[in-house]
Amino acid sequence: MPRFAANLSMLYGQHPFLARFAAAAGDGFSAVEYLFPYEHAASVLADCLRQYGLTQVLFNAPPGDYAAGDRGLACVPGRETAFRRDFQEFALPYAQALMCRRIHVMAGILQDGLALQNARDVYLENLAWAAREAASCGVDILIEPINTRDMPGYFLNRQDQAHAVVLEVGMANLKVQMDLYHCQIVEGDVASKIREFVPTGRVGHVQIAGVPERHEPDLGELNYPYLFKVLDQAGFDGWVGCEYRPRGDTSAGLGWFKPHAQRPVA
Repeated sequence: MPRFAANLSMLYGQHPFLARFAAAAGDGFSAVEYLFPYEHAASVLADCLRQYGLTQVLFNAPPGDYAAGDRGLACVPGRETAFRRDFQEFALPYAQALMCRRIHVMAGILQDGLALQNARDVYLENLAWAAREAASCGVDILIEPINTRDMPGYFLNRQDQAHAVVLEVGMANLKVQMDLYHCQIVEGDVASKIREFVPTGRVGHVQIAGVPERHEPDLGELNYPYLFKVLDQAGFDGWVGCEYRPRGDTSAGLGWFKPHAQRPVA
């Protein structure tokens, strides 16, 4: 059965961020992920992980100016210096301090009038550079296809597109973050996608949410108990991030998770 990590950017919203570590541990999670850690000192986050016996499994590299519409800089021509500066000054130091072995690098929005190939060339160059930098720290770089309903104009949308990028860059520590919520919205046929791509060894992380509302995974059109078995059969041994928006209280909605809790629940 997969190992589950609580996404603290989305779960436990009733608590201040730093209190969410305790809440996740109390509900039986042994690992956490979140979008962006940079509002808090890495030492503070590391203390939370140690205090509650949690493993940090994933966070995102700085995405540029999120409030201004940036959704990553990796495919954006002219922003290479900012992308590389932020990766070196923030993403890698946080990964080392938190002992986190995976950083998600967001691709960015395809600019109006920009040829797709131009954006792809910049993307490949930035990913190759980031993978080389991360390799010396034992860190994997992940890229994630995201649906254009939630993130219009996002550069990377399909599993085959992401795997083609990984193969072309050719770095062993560049992998795909396979979010089954996004996959269902864009492509469907999720079980077949798992069977096709997980055995390649190029899937470094999986995320889940119910479709279409992005609530708990036991709500909506995907049969997650079945998909968890498919992940097992395909040989996936990584973490599954619970990146969903609870319909109500997070703990009250964890009935689907309780049989899989990694630690005793108080």
